[in-house]
Amino acid sequence: MVILGLDLGERRVGVAVSDPEGIIAHPLEQFEPKGRRDLVARVAELVGAEGAERVVVGQPARLDGTLGEQARRHEATVAALREALGVPVSVWDERLSTRRAERSMREAGLGRGARKARMDKVAAAVILQAYLDAGAPS
Repeated sequence: MVILGLDLGERRVGVAVSDPEGIIAHPLEQFEPKGRRDLVARVAELVGAEGAERVVVGQPARLDGTLGEQARRHEATVAALREALGVPVSVWDERLSTRRAERSMREAGLGRGARKARMDKVAAAVILQAYLDAGAPS
């Protein structure tokens, strides 16, 4: 089952996709939507293009596990995705995903500019990989 992973940032959205077996997440792209409608339309295009059967959206939680203002803003976007996509949409804890993405790119020897250009899609891959590693729960 192909699964699409999303890292919803304030300006950019990172996208990752799993392999057909749902074992490995790969960074796919990042884009800057011009509002929620644009974001939903682009994700719908990607679901179709990639043949995704599920979408996983990173849920920003505080380190203590509680949900803050950013998570509440994401809820409306998740609801819009659920309404528009026609595939299940799940949320997954994204705590520290950006730090993990940064560390993995540093370890790969990428310079600051290259890291910045890839950060959101690599963070999406980190979120999706954590979801896959947990057994892809509903």
